[in-house]
Amino acid sequence: MGSFKPGNPASVQDLFEQIAPRYDQLNDLLSFGLHRLWKRQAMAWLQPRPGQQLLDLCCGTGDLAIVLAARVRPGGSVLGLDAAAAPLAVAARRAALQPWLQLRWQQGDAMATGLASGSWDGAVIAYGLRNLADPAAGLRELRRLLRPAARAAVLDFNRPVGRANSAAAGFQRLYLRRVVVPIAEQFGIEEHYAYLEESLARFPTASQQQQLALEAGFSAARHRCLAGGLMGLLELVA
Repeated sequence: MGSFKPGNPASVQDLFEQIAPRYDQLNDLLSFGLHRLWKRQAMAWLQPRPGQQLLDLCCGTGDLAIVLAARVRPGGSVLGLDAAAAPLAVAARRAALQPWLQLRWQQGDAMATGLASGSWDGAVIAYGLRNLADPAAGLRELRRLLRPAARAAVLDFNRPVGRANSAAAGFQRLYLRRVVVPIAEQFGIEEHYAYLEESLARFPTASQQQQLALEAGFSAARHRCLAGGLMGLLELVA
């Protein structure tokens, strides 16, 4: 096992502080650009509209928050929150190229944001729930922040389980070990991406995510598989 420990907040924060300068480049390379399509599917569920106040938890380098900010014009705004400072610095530089967008960035804990309850029209978490020490606590905090009937989209790797999903699980392991880690090694960050498979081992399955969301107080929760079961989109209604 690598030095980055899934579920350890300090370890996970350190990982993202270190990979921030290469994160977007590797996202495009490792997903063949498909991460943009998956994020568009998350936005299609969220249905952002002009004037809305939206939240991007675990916003990373801000690509999704910036697109959302364009969708809520005029009158709307987006707050991007992340535990790591380096990705937020990248996000701020990117946002500065489009100063007409209403965007704010804040460093903080997605499980305890300190933001006002019931004050957001919608929210996204892209590749962040899996990295929290307690995904259930993250879903509870997400629900607390949303107005009644607001939508949220949680995009992440899917964790295929069971005999029916054995082929997807096998391909996912192969892809992570034979494609993701070797490419990351060329950038000198092999162990940072070996962490992906380790983090998936503790991530709730699709059905578990749905149940956790309902227990957190969401009125509706549906997990939808993407990319042949390699990715998953949890569609939520407060």
